[in-house]
Amino acid sequence: MNNRRAAFMISAADVTGCPQPRLPEYAFFGRSNVGKSSLINMITGVKNLARTSATPGKTQLLNYYMVDEDTWYLVDLPGYGYAKVSKKSRRNWEKIIREYLLQRQSLVYTFILVDTRHEPQNSDLELINWMGEQGLPFCLVFTKADKISRNAVRHNVDEYKKKLEEKWEELPPIFITSSHSGEGKNEINSFIAISNTENAHLIQQKPQKD
Repeated sequence: MNNRRAAFMISAADVTGCPQPRLPEYAFFGRSNVGKSSLINMITGVKNLARTSATPGKTQLLNYYMVDEDTWYLVDLPGYGYAKVSKKSRRNWEKIIREYLLQRQSLVYTFILVDTRHEPQNSDLELINWMGEQGLPFCLVFTKADKISRNAVRHNVDEYKKKLEEKWEELPPIFITSSHSGEGKNEINSFIAISNTENAHLIQQKPQKD
């Protein structure tokens, strides 16, 4: 699939600062240092669209990117699980994210990123189960698949599935990705394209300037 056209649009400090909900939105969310910015750059094909950093926890706002010439929004959410931030800051981020996930009517799917190199983490499982309890649609995206062997990838993904199957009757869509090799790019882009077709009613005409 060809690279998408994507550009930064706006940063919002909370849900009240988000743009008018006239397009489908897809949020990307995960632990700090999970490779979120690299994944965003990979699936859009726009180098440095989301700035990668060696400092986890740098994203502190809801960052909006317009994709495919006014077709949908990609929303980069602050990461979680970074220990070197104050409890006050962490609570504030959690509040912003929770309100966005629960209140944003144009949010179609949240892509929850988990590091393929690790077996199931409690913080990831808690988030996944909370999303399910709230009835919020989401996908699981396993990142950094090139960092370990294919057998290790299969093992860790299977471990997540086993954990989820303890409580879930049906598993969410799952993608295995590598920002280095491009693995998973076409699958995620195709998923979003199909979802946009199914949610065409969310796409509203952009207001004309006087």
